Amino acid sequence: MQGLHAQQRLVLDLERTIALANDSSLESFRTQNMYLSGYWEYRTYKANRLPSLTLDLTPAQYNRDITKRYDSGSNLDVYRTQQSFYAYGGLSVRQNLDLTGGTFYLESNLAYMRSFGANSATQLTSVPIRLGYSQSLVGYNPFKWERRIEPLKYERVKKEFLYNVEKVSETATNYFFSLAMAQAEYNLAKDNLASTDTLYRIGQQRHRIAAISQADLLTLKLDRVNAQNTLRNKASDLKRAMFSLASFLNLDKNTQIELQLPSRPGMIEIPVDEALSWGRSNNPQLLELKQNVLEAQRNVDKTKKESRFNASVNASVGFNQVADNFGDVYHKPMQQDLVA
Repeated sequence: MQGLHAQQRLVLDLERTIALANDSSLESFRTQNMYLSGYWEYRTYKANRLPSLTLDLTPAQYNRDITKRYDSGSNLDVYRTQQSFYAYGGLSVRQNLDLTGGTFYLESNLAYMRSFGANSATQLTSVPIRLGYSQSLVGYNPFKWERRIEPLKYERVKKEFLYNVEKVSETATNYFFSLAMAQAEYNLAKDNLASTDTLYRIGQQRHRIAAISQADLLTLKLDRVNAQNTLRNKASDLKRAMFSLASFLNLDKNTQIELQLPSRPGMIEIPVDEALSWGRSNNPQLLELKQNVLEAQRNVDKTKKESRFNASVNASVGFNQVADNFGDVYHKPMQQDLVA
């Protein structure tokens, strides 16, 4: 009768173990998703630096209600019924300027309004084109700080990804040699049990001819019992080490792993200055410290500037027109100048 779980046999060397860890392990999956999160955050930052095109539409807005209006003839506020239809469409292009924190914009829009009732009327208003610029004079400039922080964050994310990939390889290597050590200790315990069992059987034969004492025979028996207990413990350690490696590699828990040990590695000499240089250039923790300093400076700047008064300027030049029909709403538009 077959077992409930068929055991798979897998032969692994160190290189294949590391490759499986970087390809299939849950830790590798987490590392890749952490990198993708930082990558798309940086792509969002880059996209916000590009011109944005916005379409704003109100296809239909219908109102029929009673509202309060001022009657100039009687110098009184009176309630009147009103019924109207309104539609609007606008297209705008905006470009943020990192250096100053301002925004250039180019706009065009068209609005339609029709009033119903005793005094029905139809009007259209258009802004064929309007070019403007808005700028906070003393306020907080988020674009300047994003320009300094976001590239540094992305550089840290890339180095963290490489660091975590090597960390996965290191963890896989540790599990690999832990299993190798467990297998070696299990084989040693099995050989030791065979030796103690042989010595005990020889001792029994010698005890029959009174060649050894009862105490010596009991000592040999105790050695065999201890060897059996050691073998059981080493079998549990071996099973635990194999399960740990299989789980880390995201393999079936019943997989029987056979290891092929690598050859002895050669000696590598790394000068201290070179090691320090590589550490400074590749350690993501140093970039994280720089990022924390910049973010702290940004928060101080934001708090200081938002705690006092705000002043901003918004100026635009363009054209606009109003007419009773669509054919005249773009005819001879008037210049429109707005400054606030």
